[in-house]
Amino acid sequence: MNLPIRTMFDDVSSFIQSQSVTWPVMPEAGQALIRTFNNDDVDTYTVCRIIKKDPTLTATLLRMANSAMFGLSGSIDTLERAVSVVGLSMVRARALSACMVRVCVLPTGMDRMEFWRYCMLCAGYAQWIAELCDVDDQEAWLCGMMIRLGEISLGQARPACLPHIEAKPIEPMERWLRERSLIGFDEGEVTAALAQQWDFPESLVSGLRYCSQPLTGNTFSKLAAVLHLAARLADGGPVTTDALQNLPLLVLQWLHLDLQTMGTQIPDHHALSDVSMFQNSVR
Repeated sequence: MNLPIRTMFDDVSSFIQSQSVTWPVMPEAGQALIRTFNNDDVDTYTVCRIIKKDPTLTATLLRMANSAMFGLSGSIDTLERAVSVVGLSMVRARALSACMVRVCVLPTGMDRMEFWRYCMLCAGYAQWIAELCDVDDQEAWLCGMMIRLGEISLGQARPACLPHIEAKPIEPMERWLRERSLIGFDEGEVTAALAQQWDFPESLVSGLRYCSQPLTGNTFSKLAAVLHLAARLADGGPVTTDALQNLPLLVLQWLHLDLQTMGTQIPDHHALSDVSMFQNSVR
């Protein structure tokens, strides 16, 4: 099914404002980390200095570094050590995800842990797919984590619609279809408006904006296509070779992805969806 395309992206922000929904405010450390996307010369010292100004964020990052999320063995006791082992991009992406978990308050009717577990799963699948098709894997992980943030604002704007949007079962793409049918926007579009409000780079905003329909933008966004596939897989539970066969062939072709290769490298569902390090932050 083709969804209607909106030509005016500002319609999303206007809708949110008209419903008296307040965007979540990114913490100061998160704002500074977002600005580093525009700095090609950003270094470990700069990123670690930003994070260390926020003790709660620092503690969360160190917990992440010593969990399965970073895939490390042994003890990581400093941010500098974490960056040296996994890279600046991964530490920045995980720090921003922690900021989002802290400031996003889910409306009544949404299962908080299940929501963030889905976000983590979508992020993990996005990173996996990005690694297979020459897309920045950490930007893909971060945007995969963000896709459903827009549903929070939609649920606040139209709380009566939320039970219908969240009604089980939810087939791949079905949440987007319900949101469009009931409200007129899907969560990816709303998240893109939020990302724009937070001053994320336009390439990431565009990827989120078109994730539900990656072949409809003026120019093809590989990031949007990666996010589309990741979200569909996250909706379907543990990925199997049969689930891969149900992915849209045209999107796979645009990304030059081979199903046979993907089938031999499917990541572990449970490892990707571990939200234990967010337990104290989820609201």
